Amino acid sequence: MKWDRSKQMQERMNEIIPGGAHTYAKGEDQYPEALLPIIRRGEGCHVWDVDGNCYIEYGSGLRAVGLGHAYKPVIEAAARQMAFGANFVRPAAIELECAEAFLQMINRAEMVKFGKNGSDATSAAVRLARSYTGRDLIGMCAEHPFFSVDDWFIGTTPVAGGIPQVIRDLAVKFHFNDVESVRTMFDAYPGKIACLIMEAEKDHPPDAGFFTAVEALCRKNGAVFILDEMITGFRWDNGGAQAMYNINPDLCTFGKAMANGFCLSALAGKKEIMKLGGLRHDKERVFLMSYTHGAETHSLAASIATMTVYREEPVVKTLWKQGERLAAGFRKAIAGHHLEGYVEVIGRPCNMVYATRDENKQPSQPFRTLFLQETIKRGLLAPSIVVNYSHKDEDIDKTVEIVDEALAVYRKAIDEGVDKYLVGRPVKPVYRTFN
Repeated sequence: MKWDRSKQMQERMNEIIPGGAHTYAKGEDQYPEALLPIIRRGEGCHVWDVDGNCYIEYGSGLRAVGLGHAYKPVIEAAARQMAFGANFVRPAAIELECAEAFLQMINRAEMVKFGKNGSDATSAAVRLARSYTGRDLIGMCAEHPFFSVDDWFIGTTPVAGGIPQVIRDLAVKFHFNDVESVRTMFDAYPGKIACLIMEAEKDHPPDAGFFTAVEALCRKNGAVFILDEMITGFRWDNGGAQAMYNINPDLCTFGKAMANGFCLSALAGKKEIMKLGGLRHDKERVFLMSYTHGAETHSLAASIATMTVYREEPVVKTLWKQGERLAAGFRKAIAGHHLEGYVEVIGRPCNMVYATRDENKQPSQPFRTLFLQETIKRGLLAPSIVVNYSHKDEDIDKTVEIVDEALAVYRKAIDEGVDKYLVGRPVKPVYRTFN
């Protein structure tokens, strides 16, 4: 495998695109220095780079591709709709069709409005909550890594340059599966917290009774409960994690895989709150998710087609099943190289990541880089191990074979030192104050 064309393109990208990519998680600092494939096309669970190399791909477009790349029924639906026009001066009929289809799946919500990315939805939810309650503070889960590109969240990260301190001070935090931390947060800011925002699950499942307690504390303290289902919404269950865990949020946000990679997100929830962003009420207006391209028709058609596949085929069941197959093979390879405690598979089978640790069993970016280095050059592109509906048994088995070979090198690096095997600098965390 060679990456000559990719290297040339990466250099040009850095000259004209800040960071060399339009998404930080796809940047060159997230991959080994000598292995930076630039993607040309994808099909199913495979992608090809500009040099012609083929990879089994995981991560699924940062979890936005649940069915597989260029999934034919979705592509065909989008293409048909595109032929009728993409954007009009008045709402298109397909906007109602998509909204009704969405509310049939996420049936705990009463109204929905579409945006283009997850940040549109979460920021609109926060704005609604602030208007509804007349409060300013936002309570957010400390263990959940990303809610929005907007100031209210980025101001809480190490990449807070350009965000006024007064904005940064409006966020307070609690901990997942720690009811007492939620109670302490509300007690510390009585009558000041507009909303509590969190994901349904990240690396570990919720404790029994945790969400019931969170809901009760939000009700008691007059705060809006916002559930971020960007990831869980089209992976855990057709009705979202809220259906799986019997969660009753006031507002909920979706995106990622709801249109199989096409640009679409959703804010949904109780009519009492959602209507503040509309025209049929007598309270102060809330400017809610209004974008020139907010309802471009081909993205809505892609979403309708995606939701149809989810309803008619065993998509979620397959994600769990293939994830379990991958996890079992990955863990067998870990055990085979006596790397327990050094490498770990984490998360639900439908949404897994791996942890890489050094000789002292501490989290390690150099060892993560080494693992990426050894897998990429063998035809596996796996910054995470998130499956999609197109991963077949043979793809999973080939992945496990590559992982086993990569872990053989990992074992040597544990015994002899990572510097002996790692080429170039290690990857870096996205959230850092300086490059």
